Amino acid sequence: MSDETVNMTPVIETGRPEKGSGGAWVFWTVLFAATWALSTWSFALYKALDARWIIRFPARFALNLDTWITDAVNWLVEDLSFGLFTFRDTTRFLAAIIEAPYDIVRALLIDGFQSGQGQQAVEMFPPLSWLAVIAVMVALARYARDWSLAALVGGCFAYLAIFGQWESAMITLASVLIAVPIGGVGGLLLGVASYRSDRFERALRPVLDLMQTVPVFAYLVPILVLFGFGPVAALIATVIYAMPPMVRNTTVALQSVPEEVIEAGRMMGCGERQLMWKVLIPTALPSIMVGVNQVIMLTLNMVIIASMIGAGGLGYDVLTALRRLDIGGGIEAGVAIVVMAIALDRLSQAFAERRLRPLPDPSLPLHRRHPLATGTLAVVVLTTLSGFFVDGLRTYPEALTVTTGDFWATGIEWINVNFFDAIDAAKNLLLTWVMLPVKQFFSGIPWFWGIAVVGLAAGRLGGWKLGLMAAAMMAFIAASGLWGKAMTTVYLTTVAVFLASLIGIPLGIWAGQNARANSILGAIIDTLQTLPSFVYLIPVVMLFRVGDFSALIAMVLYALAPAVRYAAHGIRSIDPELIEAGRVSGCTRRQMLRRIRVPLAAPSLLLGLNQTIMLALSMLVITALVGTRDLGQEVYIALTKANVGQGLVAGISVAFIAIIADRVVNALARSTRERLGIK
Repeated sequence: MSDETVNMTPVIETGRPEKGSGGAWVFWTVLFAATWALSTWSFALYKALDARWIIRFPARFALNLDTWITDAVNWLVEDLSFGLFTFRDTTRFLAAIIEAPYDIVRALLIDGFQSGQGQQAVEMFPPLSWLAVIAVMVALARYARDWSLAALVGGCFAYLAIFGQWESAMITLASVLIAVPIGGVGGLLLGVASYRSDRFERALRPVLDLMQTVPVFAYLVPILVLFGFGPVAALIATVIYAMPPMVRNTTVALQSVPEEVIEAGRMMGCGERQLMWKVLIPTALPSIMVGVNQVIMLTLNMVIIASMIGAGGLGYDVLTALRRLDIGGGIEAGVAIVVMAIALDRLSQAFAERRLRPLPDPSLPLHRRHPLATGTLAVVVLTTLSGFFVDGLRTYPEALTVTTGDFWATGIEWINVNFFDAIDAAKNLLLTWVMLPVKQFFSGIPWFWGIAVVGLAAGRLGGWKLGLMAAAMMAFIAASGLWGKAMTTVYLTTVAVFLASLIGIPLGIWAGQNARANSILGAIIDTLQTLPSFVYLIPVVMLFRVGDFSALIAMVLYALAPAVRYAAHGIRSIDPELIEAGRVSGCTRRQMLRRIRVPLAAPSLLLGLNQTIMLALSMLVITALVGTRDLGQEVYIALTKANVGQGLVAGISVAFIAIIADRVVNALARSTRERLGIK
């Protein structure tokens, strides 16, 4: 049965052209044609008219924000004072508040408690043994859920010891145990304040947007200047990066509490404070704990970047391996981060879902009332004290460690030897026919036309306010002297998102219709999402060397997950009655897919596109380490030079590109839902 012989009007009307769609096609065709023409002939026009302003923003109108910001930060650090105290004294005080608990946790996990400093230091008490730490994690998992979770968590931490990653993992765990409570409590308090005050929530929203869209490297620079090099600066950067989801989750969770629960609390005589902490928070706690889970995951995702300013741990091992191109060591350390992430993720989810249980009989002895706690305490005390006499109980025996470094290195070498010609041919094909033409197109767009075309396109899709905002953001980028690097950023992001969508959307559609495919692809996507972003660079660089192509492959792998997930979710969420109506109308499988499934899944596909763009942009900054010449490189250079102004301006430029893309895609998704009548 051909497509033309089936009338789908009774099922869904997405096949009908929208009113005024002809005008829309004319608008987009003219806009693209004009942009292509100006991009192609901009350099010729510049030479013919001797008008440098065509390709470069006039210097006399340029913003000097980077210099102003750097001068302002230098003034803060060197000159600002509050009576007897300087601003530097304040930052040192804040650093000391954070450093004290961090030093205690680190001593407990890895360093031990010592008296004296340097060579005169004497160990007063050893750190917890590796068996004690595993026992504590197993007990927490059993308390949160059951023995199956306890086995998973215990196995993950045993893996860290067996594969020789224990010391670095404990340094990372110490950072997590400090950053997560600070980020969780701070996010909870800000979320409560946002719930209570609409004005505060509106003021906080753009700040949270910037915290999530400004590249992490960008705010490492001012933190490095204010707090110096070391674990404290790394912890502060981690908290800033990980806190926004906690704020948003808390606000949404409190807003979702049923009105009946709130009224019941008021009828019982609760004041505003009691209502918040004894009614609203306990009711919303499961949703709030999802925010805690996100804080943990983002903290672990930050450990490699934070190692650049002194965090140490597994992140430092990955970074060092990347610098040495040590494929085996980098993957081993990266897998260790993934293993720790899995354990902490499952543990936090279990606590979020845990329900209250009946209290034990108070007449029973303590060890029978709390057998898990007393048993764990006994293991901790015995193994830690025994560590004074038996080294194998204190630290995992080095002779028993296992390494997979040679396996990974040999695997990459084998691929290079046997598939070099095929890899090189594919690389040249993609460079010649996709990457270079797209790069030439974007790099040739004059700055003034780029501002206009972005404003017109955003205005057409989201209204005149969005158009003005988008044009103003692009004007900021041009006036900051970053237009060329911004266009390189847009070119790499465009190609990466296109390839990720080209691969991910068909896979997601397949997973949405096939349970077995969904389970297999789900496992692969989970693995891709838990791998730290830096880990992608190591095998990619070993296979493709440095340059834009290596950056592109890493971006595609990192950004692939949401394209698959949202496509599968969109297909599975379609009303079964519409599917059945299509079958009754005599649709073939291809017609069902083209005329019903894909059109109705379009809003989810667009949301997936949004997240794919965000992940590609976040990865792009990290790929500056492999030689890209874009805004990410500007941020990285600023970090190496501790240039606050340069780093922030370049970071804000990346954030503006992300915000424009986010708002435009959301507007497109909203209009698609309205057209399809989907809530």
